[in-house]
Formats: sequence, structure tokens, C-alpha cells
Amino acid sequence: MPFHLRGTVLPDGVVRDLWTVGDRITFQRPSVPADTVADGGFLLPGLVDVHTHPGTAGDDTDFDPEVFAEQIAAHRDAGVAALRFPGLLGEIPDELREAPGSPRMITAGRWLAWAGLSRSAGFHTVTDDLVAVAVAEAKAHDGWCKLLGDWDFEAPPVPYELLRAVVDGVHAAGGRVAAHCQSAAGVLGAARAGVDSIEHGMGMPQECVELMAGHGSAYVPTLTAFARSATRIKDNARGRLWRAGHRTMIRRVREAYDAGVTVLAGTDSAPHGNVAVEVGHLVEAGLPAEAAVGAASWTARAFLGLPLLAEGALADVTVYDTDPRREPDVLRHPRRIVLRGRIIR
Repeated sequence: MPFHLRGTVLPDGVVRDLWTVGDRITFQRPSVPADTVADGGFLLPGLVDVHTHPGTAGDDTDFDPEVFAEQIAAHRDAGVAALRFPGLLGEIPDELREAPGSPRMITAGRWLAWAGLSRSAGFHTVTDDLVAVAVAEAKAHDGWCKLLGDWDFEAPPVPYELLRAVVDGVHAAGGRVAAHCQSAAGVLGAARAGVDSIEHGMGMPQECVELMAGHGSAYVPTLTAFARSATRIKDNARGRLWRAGHRTMIRRVREAYDAGVTVLAGTDSAPHGNVAVEVGHLVEAGLPAEAAVGAASWTARAFLGLPLLAEGALADVTVYDTDPRREPDVLRHPRRIVLRGRIIR
């Protein structure tokens, strides 16, 4: 049956009535009775986590469809209506991708690790034509591929010429490239090459900000994961290098935003369903509260090609008692969650 919601629609800030009819939104009252499920409060397009890797119970474990289902459910129950997976260890189970209770999913397929990388983790090491493999992944997986621009932040990254060839090849095929970057050299190469999103960006040189702005690259710092890791870093030469890079990436968040770069919210690792924590870290890094909330909602949706709360849009709505643009912490406490036109909470 249709549902009726009334509240302040964000990001516009206008009080409106909207209805869900099936999996679509309309501002026109339907001809059949509708159950009012929200009267007052603030209506957001469903939240988005643009960097998460569900499907494993811990490090170095195989992809488990049951674990995947549990972890995307944790995202959903937190009000997250869309997920981008920049690297999965397995394929999304067909029965979950369009299930009534599943968030919308966008995957970049496998992590692609160039064979020449030092310590290139056991992801999906590519020993043949990296450009061809990246293009094939983007075509097979929602238009995105994921490339490790580096791995060990003390070792040389993927050479710029190769990285640029991958970006040019994927773009020519109509796809987009997400690049994992930790080292200063790795981030600089990715920014110069014009990747579509830089993931992490540890130790990002200052010149990368202007390069990202010029190319239209997004920045996904995944501060939640790095803040959690910071408590385990040893006080040695390598640890001090790591901490310096961490401090740099935090500074770059506000600098990137001020330069017009799209900054987005991604949590990276477990626990799942904590994109509100990432929003908090973005605020602490200097992002205005409204921009930080948008990084996990309307800005992220626009970047991924997902609609906002508009006529005919997808019926994904999360309702809050207070304005998250003024109190971002309220994102932890959704009053009502509507996903695919169904009541989740």
C-alpha cells in the first residue's frame, strides 16, 4: 500500500507531503488510501556509504554470502539505503542485489593489484594487460573498477604512465576508476591521472587538491578506519610516518572541500552500519556540518547517479526528529526508515 510522509525535505529545507507508490516517490496524492508513517521531522534521501567491503568475517578470510547478508543488513538498519563496494572478495549474491530489504548496491568488482607493486596484498594481482582487465571489470560491475594505486606506503606506487593508461581506457569505455592510495607518491599519481575517486589519500601532497578539483575527482578519506587503526600504530620510524600521513589526510579534507572537491563518506571496514561515525569524523576534520551530512546522503547520491527526493525518484527515505544539518549526531538515531518503498523501521 502507499505510504504518506510529511516533513522538511532535505537538502532543500522545504516542508512537503510525499507518498511512496511501490518503489517510487510522488508529490501527488494517490487515488487510494495511504498510511501516514511520518508526520513532522526531517526527510533525507536514504544514507549512502560509498566505501565498504562486506562479506568477510575478518582479515584474510574468504567471501561468505551469509556474512555479506548480515553486514548489509547492519547498514540498512542504520538508515543506509545505498552502498558502493570499491573492491569485493566475491560477487554479490543474485538473490540479495534486488531483494526488498537490501540497500541499493554499486560494486567495482575485484581489487586490481598491479603485479609490480611491492607487498601487493593477496587481492587480485594482475600479471597481464592491466588496462584491459580494468575495462572488463568496469563493464561487468556497475561501471566502476577499483585499482590499488599503491600498497606499502614506503614503496613505489603504480607508475603514472600505467595509471593514466588505465584511467583513459576505462573512461573511453564509459566507466569510472576508484584508486586506493596511501603513499604521497601514490596519491599524487592518482590525482595527476584523473581517477574518479581517491580512496584514503594518506599523506596527500598539497598539490593534489588542485589536481582533484581540476579533474572532478572525489575524495573519500575513510577517516573512521584510520582513527580506529591509530590506536594500534607503534611508536617507531614507520609508525611516525603513518601518523604524519594520517594528520595530513585530515587537513586535506577541509582544503579539498574549500577547493570545490566532492568529499564523500565511506567507512571502509567493520563494524558495518556506522556511516554516522564517519560523518562525525568529517565534521571534526573541519567540514561544515551540512556538507558532512550531504557526504553521506544527497551529495553521495548525486555522485553515484542516484536520485534525491524528487517526483518519480526511488522510494528511499530516512526520517529524523531533528535537523541533522545542525545536529549531525542524530544520524545515529533514525526515527523511520523507508527502503524500496517498504518500512524497515
